[in-house]
Amino acid sequence: MQLRLSTLASAISLAFSVSQANAQTSGQAEPAKELPAVNVTAERSGSFKSNVVQVGTFRDMAPLDVPQTSNVITREVLDAQATDSLFGALQNTAGVTRSAISGSTYDNIAIRGILVENRGNYRLNGSLPIINLISTPLENKERVEVLKGASSLYYGFVPPSGIINLVTKRAGNNPVTNLNLMGNQYGGGNVHLDVGRRFGSQQQFGARVNLLKGREDIGINNYSGDRMLASGAFDWRVNDKLSFKLDVEHYRKDVSEQPPILVPKAVNGVITLPSVPDNRQNLSGEWQRYDAKATNILFRTDYALNDNWGVFFEAGKARTGRDRAFSRFENFDLKTGQGTLRVTAFTRDQEWNNENYRAEVYGRLPGAWVTHELSLGFTANERSQDGRNFPGVSIPQNLYNPVAIPPQSPVGASSPAFPGKIQDRGWYFFDRMLIGKWQAMFGARGSNYKSTTPDSYYTADKVTPTVALMYKPNSRISFYGSYLQGLEESGTPGPDRANFGQVLPPAMSKQKEIGVKAEVAQGVLLQAAYFDIERASTAIDSATNNLTLNGLAQYRGVELVASGEVTKRLSLIASAVFQDAKQLNAANAGTFGKTPDNTPEQTASLFSEYRLQSVPGLALSGGLYYVGKRPVNNENQAFVDGYTTVSLGARHTTVIAGNRTTFQAVLDNATNRNYWGTAGSNLLGVGAPRMLKVTARMQF
Repeated sequence: MQLRLSTLASAISLAFSVSQANAQTSGQAEPAKELPAVNVTAERSGSFKSNVVQVGTFRDMAPLDVPQTSNVITREVLDAQATDSLFGALQNTAGVTRSAISGSTYDNIAIRGILVENRGNYRLNGSLPIINLISTPLENKERVEVLKGASSLYYGFVPPSGIINLVTKRAGNNPVTNLNLMGNQYGGGNVHLDVGRRFGSQQQFGARVNLLKGREDIGINNYSGDRMLASGAFDWRVNDKLSFKLDVEHYRKDVSEQPPILVPKAVNGVITLPSVPDNRQNLSGEWQRYDAKATNILFRTDYALNDNWGVFFEAGKARTGRDRAFSRFENFDLKTGQGTLRVTAFTRDQEWNNENYRAEVYGRLPGAWVTHELSLGFTANERSQDGRNFPGVSIPQNLYNPVAIPPQSPVGASSPAFPGKIQDRGWYFFDRMLIGKWQAMFGARGSNYKSTTPDSYYTADKVTPTVALMYKPNSRISFYGSYLQGLEESGTPGPDRANFGQVLPPAMSKQKEIGVKAEVAQGVLLQAAYFDIERASTAIDSATNNLTLNGLAQYRGVELVASGEVTKRLSLIASAVFQDAKQLNAANAGTFGKTPDNTPEQTASLFSEYRLQSVPGLALSGGLYYVGKRPVNNENQAFVDGYTTVSLGARHTTVIAGNRTTFQAVLDNATNRNYWGTAGSNLLGVGAPRMLKVTARMQF
């Protein structure tokens, strides 16, 4: 698949810049001005391009001024695709693949072949690390932002896959009352109410409430369940200096869990994979429930000290709990399909807690030749987990002709479900210097990390730097480049490893990137970047079946992105990644020079919508999503084939009884292709079957 981005040039590189809320969009040094009021505005109707980025320190910055590859999936894109899942949103960003599990319970995601860590890389409103172990609802989100690459300066110990930021809807100047109905051909559906208002003599109070209740059915056999969401986003503008925000969301999902398939053992160094099973097949029983619930709370207060300086403080807590009967299909005969469905454990009362605090002082020091934009902050994050495991069971099953699995219950004594605690504290400093058409950036983070489990204890204290340079010849193009270092948690072994649940020691990552961004046409943002990431890799010790550190892995590649309005009637969002990733531990001949597992060389996506002039209110859309072949393990003993899926859609907006009403139909995986949608961690999963979704939205 080829993606054409006609006006992109090559360029200088990426940097992780900390910028203030009053960052310039032109890059020119300017005289002192007042700090902007703290508020959130919704995307303009019909926009596939965001005018601002809010992830990390890039608060309300124009994308051209963000010296890092970023993808923003706006509310308009989410609505045009009728998507309610993270993977559904993130498939619009190249380099994204599923890892280990198929996504029937939650989306386990890798970017550029690097796992997006489920407890550190997902953020609510640029701050709170939420726990991505339950499907994260998008109905109460205004947009999803992806900041590719290393992000340790602001977020501490996180892998260099990228930060996924979920921005909540807030009350705007206009009242909002939306009622949304959705259903699919399998009997799944939900009802969603979205209400937003401002109150007070000066409209100083704001509230946005989202409520959802639905039945889950995704087209696979022996699958059923339900989900719910209740959320509120509140704000109080006390005066022109002081403001408060509070976000609260609670959601739950109780569904059957589809099992992955364990990769067969190698024979003479080669693995023979089975044919892809029917995409509606389910090897587990409907009684194998994944019952999870999450609550996220985030509070923030901002205060402007004067025209040029401000402070803010944030405090938040994320809590997720689940009961689970996880299973996988293993030890099967390729000819007959006869094997074993093994419930690895019945997990009960498993719970994760993240507490996060941040304080920051930021401001401007204007000068005749150089203007400094400064940030100095401190973060404290503590994560804990606990729970109980009951012994699992093994049940005969057949890959080609599945049989009904009778209900099973936990038996025997329970054991701790790998309790542990992580403390990640750090200070950070950043100076963004505006010198005419140039921007020079320097930052540093001092980290203190402690990880404690019953079987291990790790600590790390280190200062990591960030340096960057950006050149803006005019207001519609920018070139950038950077080098940065970061620290990351190097991994946690899965249930098929002898050291399951034990956090591996922290490791260093290094990143270099050069890039260019430009705005063309009616408002299309084009991005091109070359990235070079070095990080610790892992391998399986054949003697002990432990997951261990395995030296260095290097990820090099080019990423291309386009998003926005080509004409007044045609919008698109497109991206592509071409990369070469290698493991470089010469002491391990089995993996040296091989591609890390679940890492494709090419991925690409294209989604566009055309609004017909001949039929007012009617829009037609289509999408193509391509993922190249991927190795099933670090030894590259087998590869799953690449695949392309197609989506088609139409929506019509009209007025009924004085109310704006939209009817929509979207067909995902329109060709009903069978494909391996998931790889990684020695597991395989089948992609979702064709699904027709129909929606109706009424705006009162």
